[in-house]
Amino acid sequence: MDIASILGILSGVGLIVASIFMGGDFSIFINVPSMMIVGGGTIAATLIAFPLKEVIGVIKIMMKVFITRKRDVSKLITQLSGYAQLAKQQGVLALEAESKKANDRILQQGLQMISDGMPRATIVKILMGEITTMQERHRVGREIFAEMGKYAPAFGMIGTLIGLVQMLAALNDPSTIGPKMAVALITTFYGAFLANLVFNPMATKLKRRSQMETIEIKLMIEGLLGITEGENPKILIDRLKVFLDNQMKQQLEKNIGSKSQVKKAA
Repeated sequence: MDIASILGILSGVGLIVASIFMGGDFSIFINVPSMMIVGGGTIAATLIAFPLKEVIGVIKIMMKVFITRKRDVSKLITQLSGYAQLAKQQGVLALEAESKKANDRILQQGLQMISDGMPRATIVKILMGEITTMQERHRVGREIFAEMGKYAPAFGMIGTLIGLVQMLAALNDPSTIGPKMAVALITTFYGAFLANLVFNPMATKLKRRSQMETIEIKLMIEGLLGITEGENPKILIDRLKVFLDNQMKQQLEKNIGSKSQVKKAA
């Protein structure tokens, strides 16, 4: 679970609701016609802009905002180093058995291709294609949320205009002006709320997720290519360190140190 996303939405909604309660009656902020205009209008515009299959698929992509697979990149580098050591000692054919044990699809595919003796250029082409496919899938979801972030305030303004027209049509009854004006402005509130607390932040989070996954896959590809080239395991680790920040580099050193101590004890 992504605690930051959940905490952000809960704290945002909580603070807004609390401020409403502190200022008066909460019920005046609940208006079904306004919800229909903003919610229904946003969904309708999204369906016009994107194919139905992509709109339905965005629900699955949205889960990446709240659920993320936490990968220890330093352990991944140690794992790749182990594969390099195995390939040097027993040959690349030994990687076929390891490919079946790997818990990552791209890692499985890469190890299998190496054990099959595929050329380096072919391995690069296939695995880079995986990156392109993943980025395209994430781009579609990101664009849908970004567009919904534009549509929601626009339909909020449409709702406000509808309310103003209704208010002006009833100017002969001054007692209705205040309530009708309040209802007219609620649609703008709904639109701004959805755009700035839901849709736009989700689009930004998906962009960040895509960037992180791309870096991880590139690290795997670089490691697999090092194995193909017969890279020394220690040199391979140094080669992959460029993908890590300082904290991850320290964690990698700890992993390597603890592994060396286990070998000495054995």
